[in-house]
Amino acid sequence: MKFYSILFIFTLYTFNSLFSQSAIVINELDCDTPGVDDKEFVELKSTVPNFSLDGYVLVFFNGSDNGGNTSYLTLDLEGYKTDINGVFLVGSSTVTPFPQYSIPVNVIQNGADAVAVYKADAEDFPDGTLAYVDSTLIDVLLYDTNDADVESMIAIFRAFDPGIQQINEGNTNNTNSIQRHNDGSYFAGVPTPRRLNDGTGVILNGVRTIFNQTQYNEGESFEIVFTTEHNVETDLLFEFSLNNENFNASDYVGITNLIILKGQNTVSTTITLIDDAFDEGDEVLLLMITGIPANYLLLNNNVTIRIVDNDFRIANFGTPTHPTFGKVLGTQPNDYYSDLQGLADNELRDALQSILADTSIVRFQTYDDVIDILKQSDQNPENSNQIWLVYLEKGRPKLDFQLSANNVNTWNREHTWPRSRGGFDSIEGDDNADGPDIFRNTHADSTRHANSDAHAIRAEDAQENSSRGNMFYGEYNGPQGTAGSFKGDVARGIFFLDVRYNGLEVVNGYPEGQVGKFGDLATLLEWHRNDPPDDFEMNRNNIVYFWQKNRNPFIDKPDMVEYLWGNKIGQVWQNPSSTSSVDINTYHLYPNPTKNKITIEGIKDNALVEIFTAQGILLLKQQTSSDTTIDIMLQPGIYIVNITSKGKTSTQKMIVE
Repeated sequence: MKFYSILFIFTLYTFNSLFSQSAIVINELDCDTPGVDDKEFVELKSTVPNFSLDGYVLVFFNGSDNGGNTSYLTLDLEGYKTDINGVFLVGSSTVTPFPQYSIPVNVIQNGADAVAVYKADAEDFPDGTLAYVDSTLIDVLLYDTNDADVESMIAIFRAFDPGIQQINEGNTNNTNSIQRHNDGSYFAGVPTPRRLNDGTGVILNGVRTIFNQTQYNEGESFEIVFTTEHNVETDLLFEFSLNNENFNASDYVGITNLIILKGQNTVSTTITLIDDAFDEGDEVLLLMITGIPANYLLLNNNVTIRIVDNDFRIANFGTPTHPTFGKVLGTQPNDYYSDLQGLADNELRDALQSILADTSIVRFQTYDDVIDILKQSDQNPENSNQIWLVYLEKGRPKLDFQLSANNVNTWNREHTWPRSRGGFDSIEGDDNADGPDIFRNTHADSTRHANSDAHAIRAEDAQENSSRGNMFYGEYNGPQGTAGSFKGDVARGIFFLDVRYNGLEVVNGYPEGQVGKFGDLATLLEWHRNDPPDDFEMNRNNIVYFWQKNRNPFIDKPDMVEYLWGNKIGQVWQNPSSTSSVDINTYHLYPNPTKNKITIEGIKDNALVEIFTAQGILLLKQQTSSDTTIDIMLQPGIYIVNITSKGKTSTQKMIVE
């Protein structure tokens, strides 16, 4: 951190001299735009055209009480230069004309904040750096959106300009930008990105790229049209690339060197996507035009288009709403739970925690690693290019992970035990996705590691995640119109955290204001009993086990829940695989989902078939000694089918559509 006295008169004089002679200034700022606030930009202006920005950085400071006048974003301008009018635009890809420097949407905060240009290195401004003034400060703009002046921030930058003021852009979602007059003063007006604010300068001929769709399927052909705002005075030659990460020239064919002939304003080309046999996942092409002369302006360069891979895989097991059972086996060693045999109560819990938090085996992965874990563990069984949304109960492309404040049609990481109720949050290094082989040590007291414990984090629609907030289960029961196929899954994730980490406890009711406690126990027990583990959940358990080296025992041994919280507290644990249950592969229910009848195959001895509601209400009881078909007249929803034979019971989930 650097501290400089704002009362040092000589320093004031020196900085003001630099200010009046700045080679680069902040020419325009739009920090808040209508709608989803995605068209924010900052525009710099140099005193000469084509000015090199090597050695400059653009730094954004948060003036809120929480921000404390510290930096939250630093942009290294190395390798960039201003255009023929001396203008350099920084903004999102939704800004028109297209910026020379592209940033994510909605990353520039509304006021009261500041943006500054320094002649410095980006490494000088790690996030959280207190704003300061020294000889490296070139220009600064303090701004707000109808916010009160931040006197502490103004005081800092008075050392640069004694008369500095906080400039108001307007109300929330306003249509203005803050623009600089040639005399150095500012005004709010209609945004003019990549144009001089006084209307002078070279009039640039804009070039626009047009696609008919935002996504195409592998094997399709499509046309790209390039148009200029005015007919070109001489032949305009340019080229473009579509390469982006794994999408490259092996994925398409077509002409990428084009000419708009003199006197015309359009040219087009046809691109054909190669239909290969590789499961590459959905990809994104990035159209980037190069070779445009200085008197042309790219209106929407860096256009992204989704390419849908048709070689996705379908798993041999079902989704949570179309479940299968017994097709996916646990990958744990045979003796994984052997130390639990014959234990009860706290001894059973302690022995189980010793397995789940074994310091010599169990791994802590980062919060960004969880994104990669979820892309595997929560993969949609019906389409390997999608993840499964836990509450909305449907697939969504893996590519649509939320990267900005815009949460529409995106997915993110849902903490089934909300962070605010567990007392855990992101820690240093959590923003590094460094893979399964790079990990940190963890133990039972590492409660903060629950922030990235994938056993209790699920992929979910970003808007639904926000709707759920930090509500307890029972208060939150999922979106209306869904089957509730997530209920047992999230209950077992909550039970896992209770045992895995000291300081976390599942309790009855809704314990407001008690960090570390979570409810409602009665609801979670009901959800667990009525929604037994299926193949999707077992596959998920296996994948998280690969990364973390611990398993959710309540998926492998669902009856153990009763010994710790339910109707068998105090009883001695015995491995149910040999005493209390029947191999679920013995019986096959079809069709499942069903509408009006269900057939059960695999019954070879006297058996009792019982059908319950998800709330445990018995609806049907029938004796049989062979395969049977049962007529059902039930409302759509989830039901539980118990088949008991020779003292052992198989529990399966039945979906009625």
